[in-house]
Amino acid sequence: MKIAVLPGDGIGPEIIAQAVKALNVLKRDGMKIEMEAAPIGGAGYDAAGDPLPASTLDLARAADAVLLGAVGGPQYDTLDRPLRPERGLLRIRKELNLFANLRPALLYPELAAASSLKPEVVSGLDIMIVRELTGDVYFGQPRGIEVRPSPNGGSERVGFNTMLYSESEVRRVAHVAFRIAMKRDRKLCSVEKANVLECSELWKEVVIEVSKDYPEVALSHMYVDNAAMQLIRAPKQFDVIVTGNIFGDILSDAASMLSGSIGMLPSASLDENNKGMYEPIHGSAPDIAGRDIANPLATILSVAMMYRYTFGDSRTADRIENAVKQVIAQGYRTADIWTGGATRVSCSAMGDAVVKNL
Repeated sequence: MKIAVLPGDGIGPEIIAQAVKALNVLKRDGMKIEMEAAPIGGAGYDAAGDPLPASTLDLARAADAVLLGAVGGPQYDTLDRPLRPERGLLRIRKELNLFANLRPALLYPELAAASSLKPEVVSGLDIMIVRELTGDVYFGQPRGIEVRPSPNGGSERVGFNTMLYSESEVRRVAHVAFRIAMKRDRKLCSVEKANVLECSELWKEVVIEVSKDYPEVALSHMYVDNAAMQLIRAPKQFDVIVTGNIFGDILSDAASMLSGSIGMLPSASLDENNKGMYEPIHGSAPDIAGRDIANPLATILSVAMMYRYTFGDSRTADRIENAVKQVIAQGYRTADIWTGGATRVSCSAMGDAVVKNL
């Protein structure tokens, strides 16, 4: 199993180092794992003048799976947009055709006090958000900033982006969501804004068509503004949510805080053959980079998702997830999930604790 390791920027190298520790345990246990590192994001720009160097993309294409840290940093904000770290992330998703983004939001019982909501509202939380990843307003054309006539005379700059989805794009991610729902509680909520957007109107129509192939799944629909409110009001009403790129980006970050910290949530981005890129959903957190205080658990849990979805090895995935459950039960906490009365540890110490339990 060849894994392309892309640490990226900010805290990326620190959290990736802890995930590599876990992979090395599996390697010592006899698993055949080959890891090769390459730069992406700001690191890619620094190394090759490109946030997605050609050599990095070639490695990602040749690998069986990709493990990513995070990209971005304030030092790159003045670069031309095509050269910014985030463009490298968007490009690798597009180039690898990673159209289905799986973002679980699960609350460990011991972390109920770390959630911003009352324990009775979030206890037992277990949601899967399926976000379409290669379409929508992030990729739609035309886009840009240009000078146009002003309604009041003269001219002014106007920014514009295009929200765009094809039937085939909606259909393939809908199938992924329905298949996941079949393995869970057989409930799927499709989130859009069909009362305002024609793009969402098409989305809803196609999801309803696909639902005919899954009569056992109870399909519901919700406008995105209501879904955001319901995630905070009564999150446990949801099981699987399927939505577009921009809505999924926002809702999954909101859902992350239900679990106590964005540092706890992994993600998988899959192509049609389940080849995937695995990464924590948080950003590069440049304000804490280099201080050894970041939470590596989302990254380690992303490795578990790699084994479950790309390598088809649920036993190893369970083993990694159980090791994380054990360190939480044993009272180890990084700064983002520490609420007092527990053992506060560094990023590297948390990684060591997971390794010990593995």
